[in-house]
Amino acid sequence: MNIKDCFRNRILKKIPPNLEKTNSSIRIAEAKLEEAKKLFSAGFFSNAILSVYTLMFHSARALLYKDGIQEKSHYATYIYIKEKYSKNLSQNLLNSFNLLREDRHEILYGFEENISKEEVENAILDAEDFLMEVKNLL
Repeated sequence: MNIKDCFRNRILKKIPPNLEKTNSSIRIAEAKLEEAKKLFSAGFFSNAILSVYTLMFHSARALLYKDGIQEKSHYATYIYIKEKYSKNLSQNLLNSFNLLREDRHEILYGFEENISKEEVENAILDAEDFLMEVKNLL
């Protein structure tokens, strides 16, 4: 699937750019970073991963709102960011965003929750970098 498919399938649509929603998404991302760190410290690894993914999702969403795009799918958000910002965001962070999207789905809808301490530590570091890179783009 590519961006054109996402628009054709109406999981992405054009809207007027919205600075208020852009800023709101960044504030949510920042709060989720603090939440993820607290959950990690308390040993709630699966919940920490959910917060880390949510922070990356809202960071990405801030770019969509800046560009005048509304998403209706987490996957479409990833596709948009990958295609439009691959020259501005590191490939490692884009891969991390997608892997965390898949982890989120497995945690919420799957039957196994096998998240290691190291995985959460790395995810938090990636998410901090992702948020910083997005802020630099804004």
